[in-house]
Amino acid sequence: MNDALELAVVVPTFNERGNVATLVARLDRALAGRNWEAIFVDDDSPDGTASEARALGRTDRRVRVIQRIGRRGLSSACIEGMLATAAPAVAVIDGDLQHDETLLPRMLDLLQGDAALDVVIGSRFVSGGGTGEWDRDRIAKSALATRLSRRVLKGDLSDPMSGFFMIRSDVARRLAPELSAIGFKILLDLMTASPVPLAFAELPYTFRVRTEGESKLDHVVAMEYLIALYDRMFGRFVPVRFAMFSAIGLLGVPIHMGVLALAILGGATFLFAQILGAMAAMTVNFFLNNALTYRDRRLKGWRQLLDGWVSFCVVCSVGLVANVGIAAFVHDARAGGIAASALIGIVVGAVWNYALSSKFTWGRY
Repeated sequence: MNDALELAVVVPTFNERGNVATLVARLDRALAGRNWEAIFVDDDSPDGTASEARALGRTDRRVRVIQRIGRRGLSSACIEGMLATAAPAVAVIDGDLQHDETLLPRMLDLLQGDAALDVVIGSRFVSGGGTGEWDRDRIAKSALATRLSRRVLKGDLSDPMSGFFMIRSDVARRLAPELSAIGFKILLDLMTASPVPLAFAELPYTFRVRTEGESKLDHVVAMEYLIALYDRMFGRFVPVRFAMFSAIGLLGVPIHMGVLALAILGGATFLFAQILGAMAAMTVNFFLNNALTYRDRRLKGWRQLLDGWVSFCVVCSVGLVANVGIAAFVHDARAGGIAASALIGIVVGAVWNYALSSKFTWGRY
């Protein structure tokens, strides 16, 4: 057996306690005769996933744990794991046992046998691969996501949505500063971050059925995928977080106007109705930003949410004053017409709200 460390297997986890021991046992069988380590990167799972991995690590030195506090996201977890090893090759595999770990030796052989190869991908869509028991709806969604990803990909991958792959560690370290770390599709992030197309190979595997833990597929994950695509296409012009913050701000306009109209119809004065409308819009914007724009810094618990809501309302109230003040100044100075002056005020207010809420609302915990 070669004494040098050959491979690190990064396992991003959240509530996968029941799968930890099984996965390590499967890796032990699949990688028999190879020098490897498993790095569980856990987003502070409430079910004790990190503790379960540590218990194994006390008797098996190949098992390591990174427990992340206050940070969430599969892509960012994979990045931290890939940067935490000295192994020349690093694989990413889900902790839900749906990926085929028996493919890892072939992946490693390909990387070790071909110096020109950068990454080997487990594919469900090449000949011999399959999606297992997926229903038509999930297959259709995956096909749509694959078509969308081809707009930013630098390579004709059959399965760019795959979360099962192996990459040279030096390539991962080189690309790490350019990664967006958004969402769940780290392979797409890696493939699009490289200034030159990465040389890749694809090996077929069949996706398994989950037996333990909880699925990470939800509407927010789909949203994050679209956000990741936006970031690769337009992020260098308008940062993705600012774009989301601004889009959610626009959603507050009809909410404000709707509450204002209802309050006036109910007999309220215009001033009181205006205050109600503004508070309703700011409240909706706060919770949407907390769930989407700042999902990786999401505030939790009634105390954090209350403090965050108050600080957000204060910041946005000051931003409104800045909006009106700048617009009035530009208009009075005859530097622009009514529409241009109003637009400048809106932009200044949006930048103010974004900058200060990033620091004082979602940057304190």
